Amino acid sequence: MKRPFRSLLCLGATVLGLTVLSAPAYAAGANYVSLGDSYSAGVGTGGPYSGGNCSRSSTAYPQLWANSHSPASFGFAACSGARTGDVLSGQVGSLQSNTTLVTISIGGNDAGFTDVITTCTLNDDTTCVNRVNTAKAFVNNELPAKLDSVYAAIKQHSPSARVIVLGYPRFYQVPGSCIVGLSNTKRTAINSGADALATVTSARARSAGFTFVDIRTIWSGHEICSGSVWLNSLTWPVGESYHPNRDGQAKGYLVALNGVTG
Repeated sequence: MKRPFRSLLCLGATVLGLTVLSAPAYAAGANYVSLGDSYSAGVGTGGPYSGGNCSRSSTAYPQLWANSHSPASFGFAACSGARTGDVLSGQVGSLQSNTTLVTISIGGNDAGFTDVITTCTLNDDTTCVNRVNTAKAFVNNELPAKLDSVYAAIKQHSPSARVIVLGYPRFYQVPGSCIVGLSNTKRTAINSGADALATVTSARARSAGFTFVDIRTIWSGHEICSGSVWLNSLTWPVGESYHPNRDGQAKGYLVALNGVTG
C-alpha cells in the first residue's frame, strides 16, 4: 500500500472517529428538558404512566432518548392536554439557565385537535370539512403568535439551549386499507389540518432559530389505514385514541429526534 493512500485512510478513520464520538459527548453533557403535549408525554403507548393527569409514559420518546443518551440531567415536563398557555404557565419553569437541550411538541390542542376528531367521527363529510377548515384558519391566523410567545419564553429561560420542535404526523393513509371508519373525504381533510400545523410550526420555529423536525416524513407509510400503523385509531381507553403507539414513539419520534441530535 502506498504511503499517501495509507495516510488518507488514517485521516478518514480519524474524522469518522470524531464524528461518531461527537454526538455521545454532546448527549452525555446535556441538561435536557422535554416540554409539550400528549404526543411528547407519550399518551397512546399504554403506559405505565406517571405525573397524574399529565400521563407521562416510560416509553415516550423523551424518556427513551434520555435512557439511550444518559444526559447529565433530564426534566420531563410534557403533559397531556397541554396548550401553549399551559407551557407558559406551568412548563417553562422547568427550564434553567444551564439547560442545553429542549424538545417540544405543541399547538395541536390549541387548534382543537380533540374536537376536530370528535366532529368528524360523529357527523357527515361537510360538517367535518367545515370543522377542519375552522381549525386551519385558527392555525394560520392565531397560532403563530401563541407559538412565538412560547418560543420567546424558552429563549428567556434557557438562552444557550438547543431547541428542537417536533411536529405531528398525518393521521391517515388515503385511500389506505381501512374498510370501515371515516370516509376518504374526512381522512383527507384531517390530514390537511396536520399539513397546516406543520407549515406554521416550522416557520415559527425557524424564525426563532430553532430546529424543526417534520414527523410526516418518517411517518409516511405508517398512518392509520396503512399496513404498519404507528398511530392508534379509535381505541379503548378513549384517551389513547389518535396518539402514537409504542412503535410511533420508538420508531417514529425517537428515530427522528436521533436524526438531529446523534
